[in-house]
Amino acid sequence: MKRCPDPRVESAGRLHSPAEIVRSGLCIGCGGCVAADPRASMQWDKSGFLKPAGPAEWYEAPSECVAQSCPFSPDTANEDSIAAGRFASAAAHDAAIGSFEAAYVGHASEDPFRSQGSSGGLTSWVAAELLRTGMVDGVAHVVPADKGATGRLFRYTVSRSRDALMRGAKSRYYPVDLAEVLREIRATPGRYAVVGIPCFIKAIHLMRAADPVVHDRVTHTLGLFCGHMKSAAMVESFAWQLGVEMERVQAVDYRIKDESRPANWYRAHLDLDDGSSVGKDWWHLADGDWGAGFFQNPACDWCDDVVAETADVSFGDAWVEPYSSDGRGTNVMIVRSKALHRMIEQARADGRLELESVDADFIVRTQAAGLRHRRHGLAYRLTWRRRGIASAKRVSPSADLPMRRKLVYRLRYSIARWSSPMFRLARALRAPRIYLVWARAVLRLYQAVAWSRGGLGRVIDRLIPG
Repeated sequence: MKRCPDPRVESAGRLHSPAEIVRSGLCIGCGGCVAADPRASMQWDKSGFLKPAGPAEWYEAPSECVAQSCPFSPDTANEDSIAAGRFASAAAHDAAIGSFEAAYVGHASEDPFRSQGSSGGLTSWVAAELLRTGMVDGVAHVVPADKGATGRLFRYTVSRSRDALMRGAKSRYYPVDLAEVLREIRATPGRYAVVGIPCFIKAIHLMRAADPVVHDRVTHTLGLFCGHMKSAAMVESFAWQLGVEMERVQAVDYRIKDESRPANWYRAHLDLDDGSSVGKDWWHLADGDWGAGFFQNPACDWCDDVVAETADVSFGDAWVEPYSSDGRGTNVMIVRSKALHRMIEQARADGRLELESVDADFIVRTQAAGLRHRRHGLAYRLTWRRRGIASAKRVSPSADLPMRRKLVYRLRYSIARWSSPMFRLARALRAPRIYLVWARAVLRLYQAVAWSRGGLGRVIDRLIPG
């Protein structure tokens, strides 16, 4: 297994240790720094996130591994730099979604992709087509895990057939890491595609630039639009609110698909150890408002990539009408690779994909809330004083926002930071009510500020118009 080089020999610049990244709240848990060193592993922290762990001489030492893999380290290239090297001759460029050949809205026409996916099935279709055509030998993606054997509900694996691949269909709002599949890719010759959220795809490209083996073997990247990463505690909170012990939960589906209901009506579903199941719509959960930020990884507040700008192709939900009301699910897709563009256009002509070409403005509308949070909100957060190292961002610090928006971003930040300790307190005291009462109260406050066009919102606008 490749071990990271000695930084005293390989680099004369300032490097950062895994410990510095973790303590600064910049570790997303991708496992890139761990994958190249057999002394290290990914372990759960007290808040339900995966973090690197290892002996002090590895964990505390300035590391070339961080510079070669960490998507949030100030040592690494940003998304614009990576994309410029990969898509220099792209047909179009947009400040919000990056460079691209084409963009679409639609779904897979072939079974079983749309019916088995959370959305339109396009992610699984493209991954399966890469396998079918021999463009790749394996696809690294997230699948349900054996909870008893691994202590996790989901994990990355490499699938080499369509049937195996379909085990990974649907959305997974749960901590996972790339360490083990990267070790498998390094150990097993072949061509691989990797499916992941934007920061994981960025980490892959950083490693491709540093490691010739990863460069030659990871030939395709499939990105997933991302709001933020949740901690493992979110599932346990679901269990509390559904009246079951977490020990009984064997599997979770964050978005049960029901074609009779709008696609954006999320419903959480837990499978239990006796074969039964329980479920509840997200809007009835104390922490079910995604945008409020419950159980968010702290690193997500310092990310400026919503749509996986460095991926060959990336996928999201079409959160605009009439698509968001279609319970069958509809994707938006940004294609950056010329080869994948040709593959997709051929499938479209053959009737295997039902796609409509769209422009960058359409994609931006479908992701408007996430882009505001990662651009305007990030610019505001960059004006705050914080401890530790700071990740270099493409957004300039600015507090030029209406006061209500500033309060929204402050509340989201506070909810994200306090949800984990409040949850841990409730768990330690065996009193879920402590967390649930707090969560409902702060959610009401957040929604009053974020959504109200009268009442509290009007008072804020009159007293402190910003």
